[in-house]
Amino acid sequence: MDLLANLALGFSVALSPYTLMLAVAGCFMGTIIGALPGLGPTNGVAILIPLAFTLGLDATQALVLLTSVYYGCMYGGRISSILLNIPGDEPALMTTLDGYPMAKQGRAGDALVISGVASFVGGILATVGVMLLAPMLAQVAYKFGPAEYFALYMLAFCTLGGVSSKNQAKAALAACIGLGIAMIGLSNISGLPRFTFGMLHLMDGIDFLVAIVGLFAIAEVFFFIESHGKNSAVGVKLDKVTIPFADIFASRWVMLRCSVVGFIAGVLPGAGASLGSFLAYTSEKAIVGKSGKFGSGDPRGVAAPEAGNNAAAGGALVPMLTLGVPGSGTTAVLLAVLMTLNITPGPTLFVDRPEVVWGLIASLVIANVVLLVMNVPMVKIFVRVLQVPPGILMPGVTMVSFVGIYSLTGSYFDLLLMVAFGVLGYVLRKLDIPTVPVILGILLGNHMEDSLRKAMVLSSGDWTYLIASPISIGLWIAAILGFIAPMFLRGLLKSPEIRDADNLVD
Repeated sequence: MDLLANLALGFSVALSPYTLMLAVAGCFMGTIIGALPGLGPTNGVAILIPLAFTLGLDATQALVLLTSVYYGCMYGGRISSILLNIPGDEPALMTTLDGYPMAKQGRAGDALVISGVASFVGGILATVGVMLLAPMLAQVAYKFGPAEYFALYMLAFCTLGGVSSKNQAKAALAACIGLGIAMIGLSNISGLPRFTFGMLHLMDGIDFLVAIVGLFAIAEVFFFIESHGKNSAVGVKLDKVTIPFADIFASRWVMLRCSVVGFIAGVLPGAGASLGSFLAYTSEKAIVGKSGKFGSGDPRGVAAPEAGNNAAAGGALVPMLTLGVPGSGTTAVLLAVLMTLNITPGPTLFVDRPEVVWGLIASLVIANVVLLVMNVPMVKIFVRVLQVPPGILMPGVTMVSFVGIYSLTGSYFDLLLMVAFGVLGYVLRKLDIPTVPVILGILLGNHMEDSLRKAMVLSSGDWTYLIASPISIGLWIAAILGFIAPMFLRGLLKSPEIRDADNLVD
């Protein structure tokens, strides 16, 4: 009964005309911002914080606006990923693996509709999870210490070979390149410069946005120039845009499973939607096995990361609201907004300010419905991006990349660095070395190093501390199996006996 009363309170707040208008406006602005290469939810929310204060919004209204922008950015990140192979943000990286091949096959509309429905399912289930399981899941997340986080990051890197490449050696090399790039700059512990070669511009390290735009957007321009557009989705004749009911129905269990995986990943403080998207894709690829065509345009490969990253976006709100610990970069920005408004997140927030918490939860439900209704009909507009003449579109992509990075960093050196990453991405793809592990290495490298150093400080240098808890032991076992198992599975799948047995069964 308390739950129903709290929901009634929340919807009474969220359904007021002004608050509802803020939710719709936030969804629209978030979708546009999320679709722009290199921006994403963290920057989208940060950009619109001044607007929230300029409008004189109270705590509930400000949270509704900014979380609607947050969810809108998660939806919008898929647009450029599918249409141009340029992730709008980090979680959308995994969507490029099957979304862009679908666009090249003329199924861009189908991919966008599937991703919109999967995002809706992930977002709604995550909202229900926040509502029902927040206290319990917050306690589980609280048990993760530095050793457990280090093991979790090791699990991510050890299973990279099964995501982006059939050659695990190349995937491991790409991950090492990413980790090496992440080490550039001043050490968080000692303060000493590393791999800076005396250049002041490198003292602060490599900005992730510079790397992602270079490795994807600029490299894609290079490939477009080399192939004269023959191997690009730009200009591909599109099929009639319809709602692919068959693919959506076939992906129903994929969406449910990946929503659970993404939500759990989002609840872990610091993991965020990037890890949720990654784990959702890898786990689903392992479940599907050889019956799927992940990486070559499988609709389930679009549904999995989209359900996972939107569920993780909702899950990241759990530690922020119940523990005052941000679950992702975006929730860290939201946490700062709350504290600016003199609201202290934590277990007492549900008692002291129930209208804020339950108004937010009700607004998340409304935002997901608004985004589904808004995004599916607009697919016909989004796919028209591919009908823009290549001579206009690709220079436009390049211009947006340069202007976007310069507006964020204000440094000409970062523009040169972005071009250098574009050359690196071009060379890696020529050598058939996946770029996703490089990006994930840059993204997770500093967090992984910090976790290891904190674990060593807490244990006075005792390495056995890394396998001292049941959680870390389980993660280490999963990491080892995740790295070794694909080698044996590929060998079995290539053996004549297995092939003959499959033929007999067929």
